[in-house]
Amino acid sequence: MKHILYIAHGGGPMPLLGDKSHDDMVTKLREAAAQMPKPKAILVISAHWETDIPHVTTATKPELIYDYYGFPPESYTIEYPAPGEPALAEQVLGAITTAGIEAQGDAQRGFDHGLFVPLKLMYPDADIPCVQLSLMNHLNADTHIKLGQALQALDYDNLLILGSGFSFHNMRAFFAPNHAEADSQNAAFQAWLELVCSDPEIDEKQRQHMLANWQEAPHARFCHPREEHLLPLHVCYGAAGRACDRATTVYALNKESRMFYWQMN
Repeated sequence: MKHILYIAHGGGPMPLLGDKSHDDMVTKLREAAAQMPKPKAILVISAHWETDIPHVTTATKPELIYDYYGFPPESYTIEYPAPGEPALAEQVLGAITTAGIEAQGDAQRGFDHGLFVPLKLMYPDADIPCVQLSLMNHLNADTHIKLGQALQALDYDNLLILGSGFSFHNMRAFFAPNHAEADSQNAAFQAWLELVCSDPEIDEKQRQHMLANWQEAPHARFCHPREEHLLPLHVCYGAAGRACDRATTVYALNKESRMFYWQMN
């Protein structure tokens, strides 16, 4: 059995620093973890790692990458000593290359905050082996769906595939004064995204087409001037290949977003 979850991971280390605008997100992440069996391993597709071709972490003890700037000193001493899982990494590489997509292992890359921030909230004991899979820096949506489809071949019991991003990611809007028009535009995009990801009446060819052409959705480029925080969802959908089992509304940094969950037998 596999579990697939696309999440909002919030703003840098802020969810771990008690920031009140992340309280709802923190609660929803902990609830999501409680609603699943504890995974044997976690494969994370983070918005914060882009490479020319898919890269996969292969280290047994990856270090943390504090890939954020301007936060309090304690932000740079956060610990999350989860081990790597080279056997899973080899499976991931094998599945991707068998699907005709060039990929490579990376023994030097550590875990970025797209992994350690949400997982420290969801699984604070840091005792679940983790592997990271990069996005491709061309940011083509359909290619990321195909990358997810390659992961369908993984034969790893009780694996959690975690897409770590944010279904709203307009940095200027996060820190602008609250504006009803901006919230209305975001609400329209989030409603579209939930419909596409959760409506069982949409056939998969059409669902894939809609996600591949996500920029045609209402106010898409307002919500994602750059799409790296959305594309982990495309990988998750590709791995699932069907409508999600649960869509959850989440508020973080005072903005509406969505999380999506699939249970795969």
